[in-house]
Amino acid sequence: MYRKLTIAFVLGLAASAAPAYAEGKLNIFNWAGYTPPDVVERFEKETGIDVTIDTYDTNESMLAKLKAGGGDFDIIVAGHNFVPLLRDEKLAQKIGLARLANYDNLKPDFIKPSYDPDGDYSAPWQGGSTSFLVDTAVYDKPIDSYETLFNPPPELQGKAGMLKGAADLIPVAEQYLGIPFCTEDPAELQKVLDLLLAQKPNVKVYSGGASLREQMVSGELAITQNYSGQALRSRRAKSTLSYIYPKEGVQTWQDVQLIPAQAQNYENARKWINFTMQPDVAAMISNHAGYANGIKGGDAGMKEELRTAPEINIPEGIPTKPTETCTPKGNELQDRIVTQLLQ
Repeated sequence: MYRKLTIAFVLGLAASAAPAYAEGKLNIFNWAGYTPPDVVERFEKETGIDVTIDTYDTNESMLAKLKAGGGDFDIIVAGHNFVPLLRDEKLAQKIGLARLANYDNLKPDFIKPSYDPDGDYSAPWQGGSTSFLVDTAVYDKPIDSYETLFNPPPELQGKAGMLKGAADLIPVAEQYLGIPFCTEDPAELQKVLDLLLAQKPNVKVYSGGASLREQMVSGELAITQNYSGQALRSRRAKSTLSYIYPKEGVQTWQDVQLIPAQAQNYENARKWINFTMQPDVAAMISNHAGYANGIKGGDAGMKEELRTAPEINIPEGIPTKPTETCTPKGNELQDRIVTQLLQ
């Protein structure tokens, strides 16, 4: 028996009008390969707004660019655990979400969620889980633990990949070790660092999800940490790739859209968010990215292959834990670990 990875489950939480043509621009900052070209094309056709996409490969690099004042972005996509930080540091502004025509299309879990209690700084994009995948053509023995990722057998040694962002790299180590997410305990953090340093000789690359997907498909890697949607897209391209559900559990998360405080095209950003809250558009995004969406009726337009995909349907008995928002001190401690690891 399996549990479908709905948005409510991911977080562990409780028809638009005819288009009005408008000239203008919209600058979007999103994960690489995460914005469907056909969705952008349709939005441009319906609104007359020209869309530019810039990409990043970690939440941390996105945050650093915003703090540096660069980019002139109107929309950013970030992990739900970054919403409090972006709000508190005044890097994001209110959307006026409840005034959007498609507001009622939101699934209940996105109306004042725990990470955005005002319910006005974020709108859903896509949600999924983080674990790892293996090429069964290289290693076909049963796998039920992160032990295979952190202490790979000879067939996989030197062929491993890991996500390079602290918000992804640290929690998987904590989950394997049974340490709470966002720990600030020096002894626990030392255990995390020791584990990652011991694994490092077997890691070929620390990179973003899209790059790790490509390297798994090409055969450069045989095992890698990655997101469920990237794993699904990997399997679409190479059928021997399998997403693993370890007994220690998987990390679950929700990516959301925000409007940066310095956005130059605020109203166009709101039009984009409203546009993505249509069920058929949400389904288009899911079909491209391989994740669940937060829009009522958005599941109906998802391809059957996606609705039944093992990457979306978590087996019964596998623990799940939503990504947490660390304190500023916790974030700094995690960044130090990654800096030491990658130097």
